[in-house]
Amino acid sequence: MAEPFDRSEFVAGYLAEVEEHLENANGQLLKLELAVSTGEPQLRMTRELFRALHTIKGLSAMVGIEPIVELAHEIEAALRIRGQSASPLAKAAVETLFRGVRAIATRVRAFAQQRPVEPAPKELLSALQALQLDHPSAVALQVSTLTLAVELTNKLDAGELAQLTQGVRAGLVALRVDFSPAPDKAARGLSITSVRERVSKLAEIVKVVPQAVAKSPSAPTGLTFVLLVLTQSSPEAIAEAAGGEGSLVSTIELLEPEHEALEELTAEAESETLQHDTIRVEVSRLDDALEKLGALVVTRFRLDRAVRELRASGADVRPIEAILSEHRRELKHLRGSLTRARMVSMQQLLERVPLLVRGMARDSGKQVQLTLDAKRAELDKAVAERIFPALLHLIRNAVDHAIEPVELRRARGKPEHGTITVRCSERAGNQLELTVSDDGGGIDRERVARKANQPVPSDDRVLLELITRPGLSTVEQANARSGRGMGMDIVKRVAVDLLGGQLSLHSERDVGSTFTLRLPMSISILDSFTFRCGPQSFVVPLAMVDEIVELEGEQVLSAPVLRPGPRDAKLLRRRGEDIPLFELATFFALTPAPGLRSALVVRREREACAFSVDHMLGQQEVVVRPLEDPLVKVAGVTGSTDLGDGLPTLVVDLWALSRLAPRETSRTKGRA
Repeated sequence: MAEPFDRSEFVAGYLAEVEEHLENANGQLLKLELAVSTGEPQLRMTRELFRALHTIKGLSAMVGIEPIVELAHEIEAALRIRGQSASPLAKAAVETLFRGVRAIATRVRAFAQQRPVEPAPKELLSALQALQLDHPSAVALQVSTLTLAVELTNKLDAGELAQLTQGVRAGLVALRVDFSPAPDKAARGLSITSVRERVSKLAEIVKVVPQAVAKSPSAPTGLTFVLLVLTQSSPEAIAEAAGGEGSLVSTIELLEPEHEALEELTAEAESETLQHDTIRVEVSRLDDALEKLGALVVTRFRLDRAVRELRASGADVRPIEAILSEHRRELKHLRGSLTRARMVSMQQLLERVPLLVRGMARDSGKQVQLTLDAKRAELDKAVAERIFPALLHLIRNAVDHAIEPVELRRARGKPEHGTITVRCSERAGNQLELTVSDDGGGIDRERVARKANQPVPSDDRVLLELITRPGLSTVEQANARSGRGMGMDIVKRVAVDLLGGQLSLHSERDVGSTFTLRLPMSISILDSFTFRCGPQSFVVPLAMVDEIVELEGEQVLSAPVLRPGPRDAKLLRRRGEDIPLFELATFFALTPAPGLRSALVVRREREACAFSVDHMLGQQEVVVRPLEDPLVKVAGVTGSTDLGDGLPTLVVDLWALSRLAPRETSRTKGRA
């Protein structure tokens, strides 16, 4: 008797695959919604949405989740008819499709959490079935004839023909671009791949058709690629993108319409997927590789220590030092490769945001336009998973609190649509800068002060301190999305306390607000400074330190305090600026060593402070072990590392330590 099918083997792969197709489906729905409002062609998005749902249906059938199969089938059927008839979707139809995809996502989450998967809602199934009935006949459709050669027309399916037709009707130019590979073109870096990439920046490529032709000087290989495109650019610009001189570009015209039946899209065409040179790897495997890399880094520290001891005993260690130097470079390259493997694109991370903003705007009754500018920024997956909830809190606050209702925006002379902009960019020092801006009403400082029972904040820094207090909310009554006073507190705890980043704010009344987060791209292996205080070594991330100062010859002044204590600051006069100077050893009950001292200067926005240490040991990369046990986690210490001596070395957050200084002393920072 055959063994029963064990679907548990496929669950992880199924969930990963379906999640990817759900994200694609939601993205296509957002594009469809925009196309409906602007009157642009919809066929391409409809086809891509069909392919996503077709794949979800097939995968769900393999693991036996019938409610998802049923929902996907009804959506697929509605889209199939739209694709056949090339008839546009109405706004209400797009909303129904959104509901269908949300219902599928809900059941996928239930399956992932091993909860019962609810049956497909009958009311939703009826609404999806109604979409199949509400369409023009797919038998006798009016389709304009294109001036294309018969051999090319036969290579296009009904959807592609309709896509070209709708594009021309919408005011785009349809072009045929012929590219023939040749040795001289290859020498200039021109291949069908590079030409396709260049043309796609100026035009929408509908189809690329390879054709065998007679060999000639213009087609020495006997092969020509025909690119059928829709564009707003001139034929000359497209010809230049296709290789310049010798590129053949001709316009595709529309003739008088005639009645003809469209063939049904084949399942093969509908489920067509692009092949990518990628492979899915479980994060746990990358974590394991990074763990082993961390062990190699610690072993290298031990080797360095052993070589130093041999050198001190008089041994000739120059051959070993050369090998160690090469090993250090190779280890650095290996670290870079593993780190890149763990990186996720910010563009990919933000793909879910437009759909969330759409839902928030719909629930709040506001009109919100979202702009995403992620460039090529990347972030370690561990950091991305931690920061995404904080990012959602910022966006939710912008929709709920910042963006005004339509009537108020109109009265203030603003566009009816409020704008939220999310930008990402990489910064020096292995940091990512993430900004969330809005053009709303700005933060009401007086209202915040009343809620916090504090004086009206004089600047943005004090305002940020108030709004990040746990439990503080300016909303009179909490709703399902906000008003509990936890959002900004969570943002600060994640960005600053957990990740060791920075959070800043700029807000203008009736103009808008901008929150800026600066985050480390990785939190596992960091470039850092190592130093000693008394008998103990410490580590501080390189990105945290503004500069290192030798205290000999520097002007150090006594600072006035109300109640003297061991953590009192002095003042370090630096370039005409007096900044608090703390003795780091006193924070850890250590005795400073006599002799030449150094100071580490850290800076947040316009504030700065310095910590005096006994001796700088150097700069190196370290493997950070976070301290997550509440019994050992303390303010100012973010983790520990091993420098090769087998002893734990603390990784310190100097800025957090400065906040532990007495209140009277910390007031001197206002002079920074």
